[in-house]
Amino acid sequence: MSATDTTASPCLQADWPAPATVRTLITTRQGGHSRQPFDSFNLGSHVGDDADAVAANREQLRALLPNEPAWLNQVHGTHVVDAAQVGDTLLDADASFASQPGTVCVVMTADCLPVLLCNDDGTVVAAAHAGWRGLCDGVLEASVAATGVEPSSLMAWLGPAIGPDAFEVGAEVRAAFMACDPAAEQAFSAIGEGKYLADIYLLARQRLAALGVTRVYGGDFCTVIDRERFFSYRRDKSTGRMASLIWLQPQD
Repeated sequence: MSATDTTASPCLQADWPAPATVRTLITTRQGGHSRQPFDSFNLGSHVGDDADAVAANREQLRALLPNEPAWLNQVHGTHVVDAAQVGDTLLDADASFASQPGTVCVVMTADCLPVLLCNDDGTVVAAAHAGWRGLCDGVLEASVAATGVEPSSLMAWLGPAIGPDAFEVGAEVRAAFMACDPAAEQAFSAIGEGKYLADIYLLARQRLAALGVTRVYGGDFCTVIDRERFFSYRRDKSTGRMASLIWLQPQD
């Protein structure tokens, strides 16, 4: 199997008009080695799964990639790093970018929103972990800035996350987003007793549009409802993690 052949894998690819040099891979929970409740393609080494199973899953993933992914220690923040500078020591960050072919950006999720970015010239890519707190605090703004290109030259793909019919939040979450942008009110539907259903996909689109990134694709998943394909922390608590990866394909 070549580094970009996913025909024998249950993984997904971003459905967007990216340049041919841009490659993506989004894992599901299927096709790995982990036992319940991490069954079966868990890539998170921090969730209590058997270390040998995680190692086997990561080795299986590595066979689909040009290089080892630049794994991060995600902390629901806004820090962005150059994936080429990530080594064996995990860095505290929630996004990375790459302009060097073969350098693989990666974020792990299990309800939070993974956002992939690339530019029209196919010279820079980025991956961001956008839980509600990081999204509210500006992880997408930081990721777009880190690419170093005009935002209008970027496109984005929104990967598997908790859907708008499942993401119940309190009034404080709504207030935090509205403090940044009153238009965020459109992404919240009241369900009584001070609770709301939040549309994290719409919130991300609003933030990206405000930056000038208007070509946004994806955003039609729900990790909570689609239990066959996706891990969901909110649904299961003890669960695995999926990976969303993006890189520039090395020249043959």
